[in-house]
Amino acid sequence: MTEDKEYEKVPTKEGDEIKKDDELVGLKPKMTLLNGITVIVGSIIGSGIFISPTNVLMKTGSVGMSLVVWVASGIFSMVGAYCYAELGCMIQKTGADYAYIMVTFGPFLAFMRLWVECLIVRPCSQTIVALTFSVYIMKPFFPTCDPPDDSARLLAAVCILVLTFINCWNVKWATRVQDIFTGAKLFALAVIIITGIVQLCRGQTQYFTFENTEPQFSNIMLSFYAGLFAYNGWNYLNFVIEELKDPVNNLPKAIYISISLVTVVYVLANVAFFTTLSPAEVLGSEAVAVTFAERLYRPVEFLIPIFVALSTFGSVNGILFTSSRLFYAGAMEGQMPEILTMIQVKRMTPAPAVLFMAFLSLVYLGSSNISALISYVGFATWISIGLAVLCVPWLRWKQPNLKRPIKVHLVWPILYILATILITVVPMQAAPLETGIGVAIISTGIPVYLIFIKMRKPKFIQEALTSTYTCLQKLMMVCQPEKATKM
Repeated sequence: MTEDKEYEKVPTKEGDEIKKDDELVGLKPKMTLLNGITVIVGSIIGSGIFISPTNVLMKTGSVGMSLVVWVASGIFSMVGAYCYAELGCMIQKTGADYAYIMVTFGPFLAFMRLWVECLIVRPCSQTIVALTFSVYIMKPFFPTCDPPDDSARLLAAVCILVLTFINCWNVKWATRVQDIFTGAKLFALAVIIITGIVQLCRGQTQYFTFENTEPQFSNIMLSFYAGLFAYNGWNYLNFVIEELKDPVNNLPKAIYISISLVTVVYVLANVAFFTTLSPAEVLGSEAVAVTFAERLYRPVEFLIPIFVALSTFGSVNGILFTSSRLFYAGAMEGQMPEILTMIQVKRMTPAPAVLFMAFLSLVYLGSSNISALISYVGFATWISIGLAVLCVPWLRWKQPNLKRPIKVHLVWPILYILATILITVVPMQAAPLETGIGVAIISTGIPVYLIFIKMRKPKFIQEALTSTYTCLQKLMMVCQPEKATKM
């Protein structure tokens, strides 16, 4: 028994002590307010701030409007997180928004949320971050042109495969990678922001205008996909709410402090970029931080892309490391293949879930268009999160007597739902292909649900699935986690 887990014991008639049933065994509430803040900040700040400035500016047309989008994205995330605070304290189940949708709307929509997350959001996000890693790590070798596309994808694949091996081989290795590389992104951002403040003091404000703002409203709405991608992760604290001390007080405080902090950091980082780089230079760069460093940090400009690459490397590891929790929650409801909850018997790692994530991420490497990939993720993510926020007014109507330790004013979920409709429906006109592909991928979940979950399977299909699972178990040497037993 590790020091991280505390098992509750009960005496038997003979005076012996045994562990209670499995549902009472787990981590106790040990996370403080500071821990909650670091979870949210650490989950949000990743590769987005280093790749999204170009995409936001491309869709908005002007520096002034792009900064408006960055601030609005932070406020939008704050409102969503506030609504999640009510849901998290009311429905304290593993799986966060998946659990909220399951309780509110039933298994079909919950499965669609799970399908979107597992088939699009997680692996596609991992592909985006891996491509960002490859672009930044190669940029110093191609200072005057973009790195070769095939080389970028190959290096991204190597990044994914190396971290897949680490996560399958040893959990401690994976956590050490995360600890080491988290500092890299904070150092890089601190250097960039401090430099930007110095540049502002020198009067470098010539690019901060609203000239050339995009006239089409649909394109400006499409820019929110890139802005909100950088804020992804604000709902991760809800996944561990059972481990948070005094969640009624600490959850909303952690939300306010962390998202306000991230918004300030993101806006200041963008301001720093535009104190030195013109809009044309930002639009022409695949690695904005590299171009920024080349202008200001000679002869040590190579340090910034190295730190950014380390940051994105750690982000890929984080996505791989955390995905098994969602797979486990889905499998406990019978909505994911049982094999994905199994643990490698010698290494004690969730190898099947990690390998599944890696496979899907490599599939998405068929495209190296980061902007298009962000559109896929944005469309799928905000439809799903909008559905989760809809649980707030729906449960107020259907189950008004539920205990609500935190009760938000209904104006906030309504505003969030309306904004979600804007940023998912309006961009269909500006990016019909990317939106259509996103809808098509989401729609594949309908026949999967009907065939593999809703319908009673014929005996020969059940036998085939059992044989397949048995074969995969033997091949990967995995089994279900053991339940609590006598001490």
